[in-house]
Amino acid sequence: MKTIEAFHDTSYERKTLILLALGFGLVGLDRWMIAPLFPLMMRDLNLNYQQLGSLIGILSIAWGICAIVMGRLSDRIGRKKILVISMIGFSVLSSLSGVAGSFLGLLAIRAVMGLAEGSFTPTSVAAVGEASHPSRRGFNQGVQLCMFSLMGLGFAPIIATQLLRVLPSWHWVFAVSALPGLIIAGFLILTLREHKVDNLVHSHIDIHVAKPRWNDLFKSRNVVLATLATFCAMSGIFVIGAMMPNYLIDYLHLDTQHMGFVVSAIGFGGFLGSIALSGLSDFIGRRPTAVASFVFAAVFLYVFARIGANPFLLFIDLFVVSFFALGLLGLLTGPIATEAAPVGLVASAIGMTSGAGEIFGGGVAPAIAGFVAQHYGIQYTLVFAIGGLLCGIVVSLALLETAPRRSGARLELAQAS
Repeated sequence: MKTIEAFHDTSYERKTLILLALGFGLVGLDRWMIAPLFPLMMRDLNLNYQQLGSLIGILSIAWGICAIVMGRLSDRIGRKKILVISMIGFSVLSSLSGVAGSFLGLLAIRAVMGLAEGSFTPTSVAAVGEASHPSRRGFNQGVQLCMFSLMGLGFAPIIATQLLRVLPSWHWVFAVSALPGLIIAGFLILTLREHKVDNLVHSHIDIHVAKPRWNDLFKSRNVVLATLATFCAMSGIFVIGAMMPNYLIDYLHLDTQHMGFVVSAIGFGGFLGSIALSGLSDFIGRRPTAVASFVFAAVFLYVFARIGANPFLLFIDLFVVSFFALGLLGLLTGPIATEAAPVGLVASAIGMTSGAGEIFGGGVAPAIAGFVAQHYGIQYTLVFAIGGLLCGIVVSLALLETAPRRSGARLELAQAS
C-alpha cells in the first residue's frame, strides 16, 4: 500500500508552512498589539489597568473555548474554509478595535476576536501537520508556532510604536493591522488544499474505521497528559508574562527602559524555543524533550528569582526560561497532540490541548497569581510559576513516545485508558 512517503509534495509542504506560519504570527501580533498602545487608549477612552486585564482575559477565554469546539468542526468539514474565514475575521476585528468608543465595545470586539483566533489555531496546526512529511512534522509545527512569540511578544511593541510615528493616532494603527491578514487569506484561498480525514498522520491505516467521536479524545493517554502538561507550562509562562513588568519595576526597582529590555526576552526566547524543541523532538523523542524542558525552565526560573536588579543577567536568564517554557507549548500542542489524536480527531486533539490550556493559563492562572501578589507579595508569583513547571515534570514523565524516528514506521499512538 502506498503511504505519504511515496507521493509527498514537498513544494506544497513549504508553501503551507510559510503561509500558516505568517498567519499564526499575525494572530500573535493582533492579540498583543493592544499592550503597547494601551497607555494612549487609557487617556482617550478613560480606561484603567483592571480593564486592561479584562480585555486580555476575555480574549484568552474566548480563544480557549472556541479552539476546543472548532478543532472538532474542522475535523468534520475540512481546514480551508475555517482558516480563510477565521483569518479574515480576526484581521477585520483587530481593525475595528480602533473605532471602539467605550470599554464595553472594545470588550465585545476582543471577545469575538478571541473566537476567530481560537478557530484558526488548532485548524492551522493540524493543516501544517497534514502537509508535512512525518519526519519533519515536529520541526514544521515548531516553526509555525514560534511565530506567535516572535511577532506577538517580540515585534508587536516595536511595530505598534513605530507606526505611531507615521500614523495620526492609535486608531489608525489598529486600522492598518487588518491588511496583512487579508493578504495572507487571499493566498490561502489560492494555495491550500483539503485533505481527507487524517490521511497523512494516519496514512498507514488501511481499514475502515468508525466515525470518530469527540469523547474518544479522553481515551487517548497522550491527549489527556498533553492537556495537563499544557496547564503546567502555561501556569509558568502566562504568569511570567502577566506579572513580570510589575515584578521588575515594583520589586527590583528597574526603570521602564530596562524593564522593557528584560521583558522582550520572553518573545525572543520563545521564538527560538518553539523551533528548537519541536525540531529536536523529531530526533531524540517527544517525551525526553518535554521532561528536560520542564526541568530546565523550572531551574532557570528559580535562578531568575535570585539574580537581583541586573538587567543583562535577568535578560539572559528569562530568555532561557522562555526558550523552554514557550517552546513546550509548541511541542505539546503541536507534534505531541497531533500524534496522540485518534483517527479523524487531529484538530480536535490540538484544540483540546491548546484551548483548555488557554482557558487555564490565560484566565485562571494569572488570576491566582494576582491574588498571591496582592496578599503575599509579587515576588511569590514566581514561586507559583515554578510550582506549575515542577508539576509538568511529573506529568510529562508519563507520556508515551510517538516521534516517528523514535517509534519506527508506526505512527499510530497505542491507546491506553
